[in-house]
Amino acid sequence: MSLHLYDYVLSGNCYKVRLFLALLNQHCDVTAVDFFPGEAHLSPTFLEINPAGTLPVLTDGDLTLCDSAAILVYLAQKYDNSGTWHPSTDAATSAWIQFWLAFASKLSDTVGQARLHDMLNLPCDIDATRTAGHRALRELESHLSEQGFRGHRFLIGDTPTIADIACFPYAALAPDGGIEHDDYPAVRRWLVDIRRLPRFIEMPGIHRLHDQADDPTP
Repeated sequence: MSLHLYDYVLSGNCYKVRLFLALLNQHCDVTAVDFFPGEAHLSPTFLEINPAGTLPVLTDGDLTLCDSAAILVYLAQKYDNSGTWHPSTDAATSAWIQFWLAFASKLSDTVGQARLHDMLNLPCDIDATRTAGHRALRELESHLSEQGFRGHRFLIGDTPTIADIACFPYAALAPDGGIEHDDYPAVRRWLVDIRRLPRFIEMPGIHRLHDQADDPTP
């Protein structure tokens, strides 16, 4: 059996799966799906794989998963030998991971939507969407600032979890939707810390660490 990912290179949700696979050093076959402009995700062939017509899709033998959060949980529980990406022995940690997986959807629905508007001309109320995106980043900034005072570098503690991987892409890609990082120094520091992880990989709009204009980390 081998892992197989149906992927769109510009999708933040697809990228978080590719990124996590890379961090795990886990091989996965990848099929590129022409989401835009080809709309291949709505083709009869693809709808046989995922009737919802959404990306990403991960298959592992007879198992098919069609949600990025579910895919991250599955990969962590099956392929993470360290046991650090989704600790299951502590109830509070498990609850926080669930919280941030849900928060990642908020980033996708706001920051991600603004990005689709600016990059692909998809319609939305862009002013309201950007306002909601800034609200989500302020929430993230507040949490990361509090964590920083306690010496933690990541969303839940001193080591990254799938919570960080779930939230990273759309937070990092916010400028693509006209939502700049200027007012969020703790978020910028956290983005740098993610980029520093061993085996970190890029996507369009998320650059190598040495290409960043500044490093907010003391």
